[in-house]
Amino acid sequence: MNVLTALADMPNAAPLAGLDRACTWSVGPVLHFAGAVTADGSWLLQTNQRGRHDEDLARAVLAFARHHEERLVVEGRPIAAVGGFSAAGYDFDAVAATAPEVHGHHRTRNPDLTAVTYIVFPAFDTEVSGRESLEEAQARYQKMLSPAEIGREAVPFLKMRFDNPRTGGGSTNPGRALAYPQMLRREIPQLQGAPGGFAEWENRIGEVWRVAWDGEWVLSGAEGERRGMSLDEILEFSDETLRA
Repeated sequence: MNVLTALADMPNAAPLAGLDRACTWSVGPVLHFAGAVTADGSWLLQTNQRGRHDEDLARAVLAFARHHEERLVVEGRPIAAVGGFSAAGYDFDAVAATAPEVHGHHRTRNPDLTAVTYIVFPAFDTEVSGRESLEEAQARYQKMLSPAEIGREAVPFLKMRFDNPRTGGGSTNPGRALAYPQMLRREIPQLQGAPGGFAEWENRIGEVWRVAWDGEWVLSGAEGERRGMSLDEILEFSDETLRA
């Protein structure tokens, strides 16, 4: 299909100043979109904004995505990210991209366009591992990251599992599953006084850590085992691993 023609047919379509083969469009006063065609003309890089709108940010995201399209438009990778992005007034330090099977945009109006669209959005370097399964990428994009909210805060990548015989709480999944950092911070203190319990987590770069209680805090992972840490030290350490 002709991606440029499809762009021109968008509601309220207008050229995006400062970027060739790119345009903006909108649906009502809340939803704002911008898109740019890849170098070979076969893919659409699209960024979405809901509510608060900043065309300069959209332009910067699309320009960065186009420059790094070979690392963002990758067959078999449902979500990818490239660091090194910056935009005045924002803390974002990466741009992420989701494949058609993750986002599903344009399915109703133009399903042919869905198949050639990658949704790109300003992100944080801590948010995408590049190892996500399709289901995990869908969960991150559709539920956890709020990628169209340009005022959002970072949601670092985290997979965890835990078991606490004292509270009866624990994971129902067979392995580590996506979670919010607040969940890890909530569950670790609950392990005090619960021998046999544990919390295990994996960060963006694939490091796996485990904390347990046997009269004192026991932390184990890539660097071996540590004992004698305070709860505050354990929590600060877990936070630090998610900033890796």
